[in-house]
Amino acid sequence: MRKYFGTDGIRRIANTELTPGLVYKVAKAGAYVLSKHTDHAPTILIGRDTRISGTLIESAMVAGFLSYGANVKILGVMPTPGVAYLTKKLKADASVVISASHNTFEFNGVKYFSNKGMKISDELEEEIEEVMDSGKIDELSAVNDKIGVSEIATDLLDEYVYFFRKNFEEDMEALNRDDFVVAIDTANGATSVVADKVFTALGIKHYIINDTPNGININDGCGSTHLEMLKQYVIDKKCNLGIAYDGDGDRCLAVDENGNEIDGDKILAVISKYLRAKGKLNKDTVVATVMSNLGLNKYAKDNNLNFVQTKVGDRYVLEEMLKEGYNLGGEQSGHVICLDYNPTGDGILTSLMLIKAILEENKTASEVVGIMKAYPQVLINAKVSSSKKDDFNKDEEVKAAIDELNKEFDGNGRVLIRASGTEPLVRVMIEGEDQEYITKKAREIADLIEKKLA
Repeated sequence: MRKYFGTDGIRRIANTELTPGLVYKVAKAGAYVLSKHTDHAPTILIGRDTRISGTLIESAMVAGFLSYGANVKILGVMPTPGVAYLTKKLKADASVVISASHNTFEFNGVKYFSNKGMKISDELEEEIEEVMDSGKIDELSAVNDKIGVSEIATDLLDEYVYFFRKNFEEDMEALNRDDFVVAIDTANGATSVVADKVFTALGIKHYIINDTPNGININDGCGSTHLEMLKQYVIDKKCNLGIAYDGDGDRCLAVDENGNEIDGDKILAVISKYLRAKGKLNKDTVVATVMSNLGLNKYAKDNNLNFVQTKVGDRYVLEEMLKEGYNLGGEQSGHVICLDYNPTGDGILTSLMLIKAILEENKTASEVVGIMKAYPQVLINAKVSSSKKDDFNKDEEVKAAIDELNKEFDGNGRVLIRASGTEPLVRVMIEGEDQEYITKKAREIADLIEKKLA
């Protein structure tokens, strides 16, 4: 079991749990592990979101890298996918994003990307932890002329804007309509510095809300985790579509013209249909996680698409895509990976793909996403003993309750139980056609798990 890294890098409360001292060690160990096979002084990029603790964590990270002998380009506020894209484009040895994604401002985090612009593997994270705790850190100090240097490279944000112009400008010139208006919620996060530049450059009429970060308002009642404000704004302003990003900009959720949510599963359905019609959906396959809605599976089956599921986490979706040569995958939460463009979830990219599909069909957003029927879904957390949270699938009474319900559903519903990766919880997720019934059943199974694994 890993000590520092969770399912998406290291994420803790800044300056208490995620201290500058810990970050310094993470930087030194990470620089060593990610560049130990190179024969030159490594170059590492650092980007961050808008949290008040961002510059504190960034300073500790820079110090750790320079002390190891790595050179650093400080990108400033930059969406996670922008950092990933620039890592690959500039042929950097690695990069790091300082962000706690959709969490509230008091949290912050560290996630590494390889020289290919992809989140590093579980194995590399484990190796970094081993170096951190081995006592080897002090040996990794550069001296004299080997000490690294840093430079401010915030102008590289323009390269990320150009990436969108290069890939979408021609299509948008042909498809754009004067009566098509989008509302964009940047969650007072990393996309607040770039979304307006991209949509203006592409000539898409838009309003932007929640784009005045002050260090503590990131994700505060806004963005992809809090769609209520955007839903009302779309209705009040009579917009054709609403777009919501999360704090670090790697997720995108949407809202149709009636204020109804368009989650990651529905976005995957729309983009898969669009790509397939163009002959650009590799192996006619969509990759999602086990938490994807049953409706996406049904949509794929009804349309003769292959549907592949992985464990929860966009890194596992990407691993499957790379292994089998697929180019579209994602999560219900809005992480969507369009591998032909970028090897990580990219909120702005996802929104542009969705907009392109809507404009090309010349239909409303609600009509376009109507191709997938979402099943009601209930998620209840069972509080259990931390040492027993992985034992739910060993208890005969729990297993019998799950098997009985799955048999009853007969393909028109499902039960999914999994242990939390970070908390002493077992997550009980049930899908079915009757919201009231599945809520009752989820509560029953969660209560049983709590009783048996306390």
